[in-house]
Amino acid sequence: MTISSDFSLKKYNTFGIEAKAKTFIAVENETELAEVLKKHHSEKPFILGGGSNMLLTQDIDRLVIHVNLKGKNILEENNDYALVSAQAGENWHEFVLWCIDQQLGGLENLSLIPGNVGTTPIQNIGAYGVEIKDTFVSCRAMNIATQEIVTFDKTQCRFGYRESIFKNEEKDRFIVSSVTFKLTRNNHKINTSYGAIETELARLNISNPTIKDVSNAVIAIRQSKLPDPKELGNSGSFFKNPVISKTEFEKIHSQYPEMPHYVVSDSEVKVPAGWLIEQAGFKGKRFGDAGIHQHQALVLVNYGNATGKEILAVSQNIQKTIFEKFGIAIEAEVNII
Repeated sequence: MTISSDFSLKKYNTFGIEAKAKTFIAVENETELAEVLKKHHSEKPFILGGGSNMLLTQDIDRLVIHVNLKGKNILEENNDYALVSAQAGENWHEFVLWCIDQQLGGLENLSLIPGNVGTTPIQNIGAYGVEIKDTFVSCRAMNIATQEIVTFDKTQCRFGYRESIFKNEEKDRFIVSSVTFKLTRNNHKINTSYGAIETELARLNISNPTIKDVSNAVIAIRQSKLPDPKELGNSGSFFKNPVISKTEFEKIHSQYPEMPHYVVSDSEVKVPAGWLIEQAGFKGKRFGDAGIHQHQALVLVNYGNATGKEILAVSQNIQKTIFEKFGIAIEAEVNII
């Protein structure tokens, strides 16, 4: 382990924001993580994973611990299912492809989502009709204050829409070190419920898709809509899709009958934030080096030298405008640092 001072985090956040860490250290296993936390936990260290779900608006004037634990393996399996574990520092998309290569299904709809395995249960990441909670079994997490390892099962994680116990009651108290999933070995539950997947499969003349076909379709869709963070700084979807009451929805829908929506329950409706942003005229707009992607209004981008504060200002402008136009409050999905 090497501690570096005045360390640039530009390559450690997918927005490509230039920000400095007062001190920086990468840990490769739980033993190193415990050692560093025991020595520095009173300093409230900043925990860094894949850097895909955050916007840095300032330098970090404390120790940054980069969780770089690697490894993945099949814990047990039978003809129907397999329990698969991956360490927190594994790249998420590479892990999904590895599972598909092992003929294990359940994660294919989550292909090409940026970030590392360790942050997936924190955010309960989801896409194209699937969320982490659908295959999640448990995760190991280290208590920052005591260095005790605790295992959280699905119930204990209290998953919600882009929510978990790690973003609420246990926020900043634990570091996820590994995650275990239950994936199908046979009789895969192919999920093409989102129309874009069905359209892409039809374009490829695939009527009986495999898990690999679904993954390829999702990758093609995401690549057509979303910029590669290596080429254009971004963190994927910047905002959550707002969930509003049915009464509130009916009132707004009477004014905008073309507004797409998804019924969540008898009393709640989800509205696509991207549609709201596009209707407000932001899609493709640029404010200096900060802007909104031309193909996906949910994605804010750094065209080169934008600061985190400039991107934050754009996001706040969008939120203010959406509320004034539709009366709907949209929340940031990314963490503002």
